[in-house]
Amino acid sequence: MSLQIASLNSGSNGNCYYVGNHNEAILIDAGVSCKETEQRMERLNLSLDKVKAVFISHEHIDHIRGVNQLCKKYSLPVYINPGTFKHSGIRIGKENVYHFNHHEKISFGGLTVVPFNKHHDAQDPVSFIIEHEGIKAGVITDIGQVCKTVIHYFRQCHACILESNYDEQLLQEGGYPMRLKKRISGGRGHISNIQALELFKKHKAGYMNHLLLGHLSKINNRPELVEQLYQSFQDDLTIVIASRDRESNLFEIDHPVRGKIIPLSLKKESKQLDLFYQD
Repeated sequence: MSLQIASLNSGSNGNCYYVGNHNEAILIDAGVSCKETEQRMERLNLSLDKVKAVFISHEHIDHIRGVNQLCKKYSLPVYINPGTFKHSGIRIGKENVYHFNHHEKISFGGLTVVPFNKHHDAQDPVSFIIEHEGIKAGVITDIGQVCKTVIHYFRQCHACILESNYDEQLLQEGGYPMRLKKRISGGRGHISNIQALELFKKHKAGYMNHLLLGHLSKINNRPELVEQLYQSFQDDLTIVIASRDRESNLFEIDHPVRGKIIPLSLKKESKQLDLFYQD
């Protein structure tokens, strides 16, 4: 049985990612409205009835905007560490709030979720690895810098939703105040296109078959710049630029020994690099 992943939205306007198998699923973050989450999942023929929990990476509004309404409507438990919860302003019943620790394994049927610490300007930020029958998918955004912990977990991924936030030249030459530029690039904000590419080139597993590049800045990045960086890898794996305006396709992640994986909704397509992102 394979693992399924999709980006429902990826960017500073909202982040939400779906990971599941054929029986159960989780959401990583809920940064878009409940209505948008429902509509985007419906277009992918996904049911919220399969979703067993929402995992929160950190308390910034683009990761928690839809949590209260979504979890109240569907009685979903929220998994969140104590520091993040304290600073999040999330208002749901305590009986639906579950805390976790770094590197702790949390299981839902056939899914296992492992949160791990990272560098970001939040109270206690984490990213996640989700595993099913030996297949691992990472949701690794808002990481600030490529630290040893990020490398350790990225190396395990058959698939990864990886941040590629900004182009260094666009950021430095753009109109942001210097304070904000330093916040973004100073080691506790986001990683650049080049930093993401270096992580990919140096540390990707030989069995990695899907890479979704996400959290692109609307102001300090261009999808075509990211696309150009990965052109030479498109024959080796499926590479997608996740959109800040709509959902990606749903992807089936399988063991590589079973052959090249083709996105569920692109069965008739042969192109491996799909540009979903639009300003």
